[in-house]
Amino acid sequence: MNTKLILIEGLPGSGKSTTARLLHGLLKAHHIQNAFFSEGDLNHPADFEGVAYYTPDGFKELLAVNSEYATVLKENTDLKEIGAFVFYKKMNEAYQSNLPKELFDELAKNDIYELPLDIHIPLLINSWKEFVQQALKSNKTYIFECCFIQNPITIGMIKYNTSREIVTDYILHLAKIIEPLNPLLIYVDQESLRTSFEKALRERDNSWSEGFINYYTNQGYGKAHDYRGVEGTVKVLEARKLLENEIVNKLSLKKVIVDNSSYDLTQYQTLLEEIIKEKLN
Repeated sequence: MNTKLILIEGLPGSGKSTTARLLHGLLKAHHIQNAFFSEGDLNHPADFEGVAYYTPDGFKELLAVNSEYATVLKENTDLKEIGAFVFYKKMNEAYQSNLPKELFDELAKNDIYELPLDIHIPLLINSWKEFVQQALKSNKTYIFECCFIQNPITIGMIKYNTSREIVTDYILHLAKIIEPLNPLLIYVDQESLRTSFEKALRERDNSWSEGFINYYTNQGYGKAHDYRGVEGTVKVLEARKLLENEIVNKLSLKKVIVDNSSYDLTQYQTLLEEIIKEKLN
């Protein structure tokens, strides 16, 4: 069976976005229909970005309290037996941020990535299962950036400082779910974690840097180890990389570890071209 899912993973600044964009173009050049979903895509078919979750009763209460916006909420909600999925960031964009701040904050508080792990993980597992059934009916190859390893580790380890076993089992469970798509994992590595992270800090704006450092040091793993600032963030990233390496080694799906330390775009594109010829055909 052809590969219908390509997963791009790696640490911040390693070149995941560049890798995904290059692959998107290379697949098109090889006449392989594909759909690329970057990190933070509000239309992601397997992961959740800017989506709040409510139980059926919780959603009824939300509508009752916000009756003036009930129609808008219903129009931007996917109602399922397990609950209501409110696409609140898309809704906010559509209404040009005219929704009350109180309502937006209430929805953000129930963002799926703010929920406890015992609620979060089953919701994600169900979403990945639904995506696989959808993808099997499509003639496209999907390219996902970050959501397979990074997001589970971010919420499990970084946010909640849960055990390595829980995070590992979660990702291995996802790997089992996507088996029918004959997936390929491309893990983008760097010789120096510190160098690649500092490169990301230089290239991205201050709001990203401050938000990232705050997320990594003021909750979960970073807080438990009293890590602070850039140095503390690097320490958390080093621990994350160790866990990611362990998980990648345990995965039985097709996988390639690529070194992007040189940031030589021409050389790197040639490498990706070789991977496509070897792994996809």
